Amino acid sequence: MQRFQIERVSLENIELVVPLFDEYRVFYGQPSDTEAARDFLSARLNLNESTIFIAVEENSEGKRAAGFTQLYPSFSSVSMQRVWILNDLFVTTSSRGNGVGSLLLEAAREWAVTTGAKGLSLATMTENTGAQRLYEASGYVRDCDFYSYNLYF
Repeated sequence: MQRFQIERVSLENIELVVPLFDEYRVFYGQPSDTEAARDFLSARLNLNESTIFIAVEENSEGKRAAGFTQLYPSFSSVSMQRVWILNDLFVTTSSRGNGVGSLLLEAAREWAVTTGAKGLSLATMTENTGAQRLYEASGYVRDCDFYSYNLYF
């Protein structure tokens, strides 16, 4: 029996992912703000702007979320197909090394296939070598043909 189950997040079970999303943001240097995290995630779900999957483990105390991934829809003009941007992937420190990241990546892949997407796209920090190994082990290929540019305000 698999230890972790993957669930799609809805407004009914959003409280499972809020602390993880907050912890994810803290990992990237942002201040903790669970209320803002809840508001942000609720808005994405209410507006159908993202799809979120969580890996949960059930025990005698109830469900515990071990990780999550959030996907945003986009499109490829060249191929005229949908592309999902895998924007967020986070696994709790205590759950790392237990296959949670791989399960979440597989759920994202299955979602992309189910929705008729061309594929998935993601980016990670150059020093995040653990994530890079996970992505490459899951079949993702580093794109060396394009540079990424950002304009932030």
